[in-house]
Amino acid sequence: MHPPLTELLASARVVQLPLTSRFRGITVREAVLMQGPNGWTEFSPFLEYDDTEASAWLAAAIDFGWGELPPLHRSRIPVNATLPAVPAAEVRDILNRYPGCRTVKVKVAEVGQTLADDVARVAAAREFVGDEGRVRVDANGGWNVDEAERAIHALAPYDLEYVEQPCASVPELAEIRERVRYMDIPIAADESVRKAEDPLAVAKAEAADILVIKAQPLGGIRSALRIADAAGLPVVISSALDTSVGLSMGAHLAAAVPELEFDCGLGTAALLDADVTDTPLLPVDGEIPVERVDVSPLLLEWHAASVERRDWWLERIVHCHALLPES
Repeated sequence: MHPPLTELLASARVVQLPLTSRFRGITVREAVLMQGPNGWTEFSPFLEYDDTEASAWLAAAIDFGWGELPPLHRSRIPVNATLPAVPAAEVRDILNRYPGCRTVKVKVAEVGQTLADDVARVAAAREFVGDEGRVRVDANGGWNVDEAERAIHALAPYDLEYVEQPCASVPELAEIRERVRYMDIPIAADESVRKAEDPLAVAKAEAADILVIKAQPLGGIRSALRIADAAGLPVVISSALDTSVGLSMGAHLAAAVPELEFDCGLGTAALLDADVTDTPLLPVDGEIPVERVDVSPLLLEWHAASVERRDWWLERIVHCHALLPES
């Protein structure tokens, strides 16, 4: 059974954390931290998500704060650096925030930018990690099939590990995967898993080689594990621009996956200019630990949202809680 609404609201603290660079069109990340019997947990669906979609994020927060964890297979998680859609001249400074990371995920297909911008950014990332490093790109569904094919050809010389969500729909993913199959560049699906009514549709359609799995959007660690197991594809565990509390949830998910072939997108505390803990889950030697996060009361106060934003988030919890299944 889910904890009662009053219990969730009693410990809920709403924070606003500045980012080091614009990411997903925002410069401040808002999140709700709640404390359950297991420790601190996080509810932070993006602002544009409706209550139905956001309710899965609340289920994840409850699962991590109140539920039973599955067995864990590792105590540290290798992570990738995440590179926003910045000019190529800024790449080195950003990637220096990820000490020891051998893999870089580069954001591409940013609205208002060109393919030439993407190529320059990816080239700078490849130069930074060298021939032995790994470079993957993430278009967040920003290309149609023809644009994706042209972009993948342009970026292929930089030895891509995979291309994440080049197109928005599952049929488009299946088509672009078929078109570039001869290039031996895998296609990964993110939004087609976490924002889909059927998160297994992309696997059933053979539209991707890899699934990007995120704990919060998929309803929690145990739910995400069931999806990964049913899909039968390699997975990358990633974050949703979480605080270190949410990253801890992602790290526990990554630790519970039996086979972890790829570096995970859980180093994104480096994108935050502030956090809710004195010991944020920043990459060290390219890894983060699998551990619960101690939240700082002082930082919760320092980064507390306005009364208006706090009330907005608490009302959102009320709406999402009403949508949760009975058990």
